[in-house]
Amino acid sequence: MKATVTTGLLLVFVIGIFVLACTDTSTDPVNTGKLRIAFDNVVSTSDLKLGTATYQNAAGESFTITKFNYFISNIKLHKADGSVYVVPQDSSYFLIQEEKPASQTITLSSVPTGNYTGMTFTVGVDSARSLANISLRTGVLDPALNDGMYWDWNSGYIFMKIEGTSTVAPATQNNTFFYHIGGFGGGYNGKKTINNLRTITLAFTDSGANVQSNAVPSVRITTDAMKIFNGSTKLSIAQYPSVMFDDYSPNIANNYAQMFSYDRTLANP
Repeated sequence: MKATVTTGLLLVFVIGIFVLACTDTSTDPVNTGKLRIAFDNVVSTSDLKLGTATYQNAAGESFTITKFNYFISNIKLHKADGSVYVVPQDSSYFLIQEEKPASQTITLSSVPTGNYTGMTFTVGVDSARSLANISLRTGVLDPALNDGMYWDWNSGYIFMKIEGTSTVAPATQNNTFFYHIGGFGGGYNGKKTINNLRTITLAFTDSGANVQSNAVPSVRITTDAMKIFNGSTKLSIAQYPSVMFDDYSPNIANNYAQMFSYDRTLANP
């Protein structure tokens, strides 16, 4: 009888340990919140207005912008302690369109709570997603639904598209100019092609973006379209009225890499 009681107590003890192990709080989920990122498209110090406002580049050429789109992808958020939160790739592709104001504010969900002091992102669509099965390219990556941001003839995404009119553009083009820049550096016939992907890192130069489960900060990024013309390369519309997948396109990519700057963060707007 005594042996039976001892065996029973031992069994209860083992079961208790098993239950405690199954309720280990070390695997509790991390608290998360949301972060908004708003892209404010401007031309130098003026708000970008499609089809109405006239601007002048460093070459002294007046022009009007009629379309301005760009892809933002592969977002990473940085904390002061050096840790980095990588937004899951399936949730990290956005198409910013000047003609669609709603597209200019993106919301990142399930972001671990904490104070973020900067971000890194890519302008364009990386090779892995560009070459992925079409079933994995939905939403803004759907070639049929992304406002012509895909080259059927070149099987690739247009990373940045700007179009407009200028008196210095050829009459044979109805005085229009356009820059459709893409190319992820993939191989073709054993050779690397043009790579116009550009990675941008911005520091949040104030107190940062404090993500909490009950507070949604909004980071404001200024995108200056004039940098496409007045960047490290001075782009002349008269000399280059249209550029797509050619040797000059990396110059424009280097220019648009300079068009982003951090403005400010609004706490729980």
